[in-house]
Amino acid sequence: MIFSYYIDKFANYLSIEKNYSPHTILNYTLDLKEFERFLNSQKEKSSSSVTLDIKEIDYFFLRKFLSHLTERNLNKRTLSRKISTLKSFFKFMVREGEIKINHAASLIYPRMDKNLPKFLTEEQAAMILALPQGDDVMALRDKAILEFLYSTGARVSELVSLKLDDIDVIGGIAKVMGKGRKERLLPLGEPAIVCIKRYCDKRTDTNPMFLINKRSKTLTDRGVRAIIDRYLTKAALLLKISPHTFRHSFATHLLNRGADLRSVQELLGHSSIATTQVYTHLTIDSLKKVYEKAHPRAH
Repeated sequence: MIFSYYIDKFANYLSIEKNYSPHTILNYTLDLKEFERFLNSQKEKSSSSVTLDIKEIDYFFLRKFLSHLTERNLNKRTLSRKISTLKSFFKFMVREGEIKINHAASLIYPRMDKNLPKFLTEEQAAMILALPQGDDVMALRDKAILEFLYSTGARVSELVSLKLDDIDVIGGIAKVMGKGRKERLLPLGEPAIVCIKRYCDKRTDTNPMFLINKRSKTLTDRGVRAIIDRYLTKAALLLKISPHTFRHSFATHLLNRGADLRSVQELLGHSSIATTQVYTHLTIDSLKKVYEKAHPRAH
């Protein structure tokens, strides 16, 4: 059986049984197609009659593939994702009875550098939120974008997929579709509600999506990033931020003001609290800076 058959089979499993998003499935598929190309290249190099059928792929062959990836100087995060793809794929192949042993289970992830996510101070956040000026529909949209991201901690992919019907300004709630197509309800702060209402009241188009561009077409995640970059450039701010920075800031500021970790996990839509715990490192770091600055015996 050609390898692409197994890739398609795995993709169908991710879509139908795991309910993964098209974006996630695409990443898995691209990783496996890269592995397939390596598999075919090894077949061509082999002078023997080895077919390198899926049943012949062992731990040493997988290690050879990882060495090939390492030679390309991929960053550790990308390499980890590709290993994760192999582990999931071969685990599925065992489940389907295509192979007996998941050799990918023995692959070791590279040790990740502990880069803490960047976040804004409360003063910086307030300054950026005040940047959009004007009463035209695009300025009101930009204001709503910034306020929504900071008020909810939503991912930019969740923001751009919002429909008007997903936002309840009276109840102060937005319904977003997160990773794994899991829905969750996010509370909206009063400033965000006001901005969203002003933006929606100003619109005269018939597009059912929450965010639109100048042509009344649905705004993309790239469009949101360009909007944020434009305001930072206009204000001559040297901050290197992205839409995700608002998410990091949202979580950090909540924890700094006493929110419990489990609640922040729910708001962020993290499946594991371990993912949320990275923000406790940020708050501890913040406390250390305050201590070193204020305590007479800190130095």
